[in-house]
Amino acid sequence: MHGYVRTGNSQPAWLFPFVVITVLILSVLPLARLAMVGIAAFANGGVLTVLGDPSLWSATYYTIVTAIFGTIISLVIGCLFAFLLTLTDIRGKGLLSFFFVLPMMIPPQVTALAWVQMSGPSSPLLKALSIAPPLGSPQPLYSVGGIALLYGVQHAPLVYLALRAGLMTLPRDGVEAARLSGASSLRVFRDIILPLSLPGIIAGAAISFVSCTGNFGIPAILGIPASIFTLPTLIFTKFSAFTSRTFGDVAVLSAVIAMISVAGLMIQDRALRGRDYRVIGLSGASAAFELGAWRFAFTPLLWAILFLMLAAPFFALVAGALVPAYGVPLTFKTMSLHAFQEILLRQAVTRTAFINSLSLAAATALCLLAVTVLAAYALTRRRDALSRIVSSLIEIPYSLPGIVMAVSFILVFAAPIPFLHISLYGTIWIILIAYLSSFFAVSLKPVVSAFHQLDPALEEAARLSGASFFRRLFDIIVPLIAPAAGASVILVFLIACNELTISALLWSAGTQTLGVAIYNLDDSGSSDLASALSVLVVLMVVVMMLLLELLAKRLPKGVVPWRN
Repeated sequence: MHGYVRTGNSQPAWLFPFVVITVLILSVLPLARLAMVGIAAFANGGVLTVLGDPSLWSATYYTIVTAIFGTIISLVIGCLFAFLLTLTDIRGKGLLSFFFVLPMMIPPQVTALAWVQMSGPSSPLLKALSIAPPLGSPQPLYSVGGIALLYGVQHAPLVYLALRAGLMTLPRDGVEAARLSGASSLRVFRDIILPLSLPGIIAGAAISFVSCTGNFGIPAILGIPASIFTLPTLIFTKFSAFTSRTFGDVAVLSAVIAMISVAGLMIQDRALRGRDYRVIGLSGASAAFELGAWRFAFTPLLWAILFLMLAAPFFALVAGALVPAYGVPLTFKTMSLHAFQEILLRQAVTRTAFINSLSLAAATALCLLAVTVLAAYALTRRRDALSRIVSSLIEIPYSLPGIVMAVSFILVFAAPIPFLHISLYGTIWIILIAYLSSFFAVSLKPVVSAFHQLDPALEEAARLSGASFFRRLFDIIVPLIAPAAGASVILVFLIACNELTISALLWSAGTQTLGVAIYNLDDSGSSDLASALSVLVVLMVVVMMLLLELLAKRLPKGVVPWRN
């Protein structure tokens, strides 16, 4: 029994302190450093200089306005899909759900690039179809409305997932009782389902709003050409024009983004406070509405929305990759695989970006898996206030905009590490550590779900038989949680591989990621190469999602987001 916390507890004495130290390094240290620099800037009067800068207020205005309108669009689309796919007998639910969640997995800069290729007078696809606007017409997406529209498309799956989780717990008996009393489907929806869905709708709106405020890829590609700067793109431009005041300025700007995000979450909390949404009785989404003849209206509507959200932009992206330059119409004469050959065989930068992204994503996923298995074990075995605090601290970096975390890690590692005299700033290691911090919560969730489903009797029997902690871990626990661990690795790999916001600030020569490479290629005017690289990234995302789909039957409920 030596080395254990107390009799009857199978947790080694070193395990929980290890988890606490890890969380302090990945979550508390960077945010504390950001707060310290912000306070120092305030003490030195730097805050007044930043607050007096008109660009701050302009960027704050555009951040809030685009986030609000983007949230409204994501609510309309996400709620429509959530209600129809969860509560009705519409056909092809699995396929519709899979495709609808796909935009959330695609990097935002790829989404923006695809929509730019699909619209405007220079679109190769529209020119090939002879429906392009006349030359000289403005690109409609280079506007506040364009940014908000793509925010809505990108984040509608977040609303869908948040609302669907609530709809899956609706009271079957309450709906059936209302129907037996003669209530129409519309009356049941209005009086029972809609009020009980409010928590999911409000949660989805809050998540969407926070994601919009921190989005870098979409406003970078659509806003910067039109001189529309949001707070993330303003921070990016300040780092591009580095001065002695940059660190203090970006600390203040990051604090403004964080405050806007927290304000969104506080509004969510305020909206739900005082409302009791507990459901008594049988629950489950089997209380489905029969659409009848309405199915012939709603089914084409959902597929049409998916076509506009996914298929049409992807075809435009492919068309943009097959022509020699943006604005050239796609014909059999102009069609060429030159861009793909250039990306895969000749461009050293894109090969480096592929290697960096795949290496970073794999290292992040595997390192986090090793940590999250131990963290999940420790947190599920302890049920005290301290474990709840640690769990909350793990969630914070993922819930904050990526630009805030990137700035925090720049501030931590801008100077060499004390005693070691090693500088991580400008190396690939700073990106890896920032990824570990930001995606810790993503890795932990599936593993914790699996631990909650484990019967502790198996491990307890092994412990009483004298098996050591690591013997029990590898012989009993790991085989049982293997499917969830596999899902954790794939989810983190997928998100990290396509990340842009964090790496946009942390990259340097030789450490470009795929997200940075796509943005830089488009920014330098090589839209054909940017489109070709984006097509390859989208195909990679689809393959990874199909792998998750194959694992789905062996996973705890809720791990694969698009599964009904």
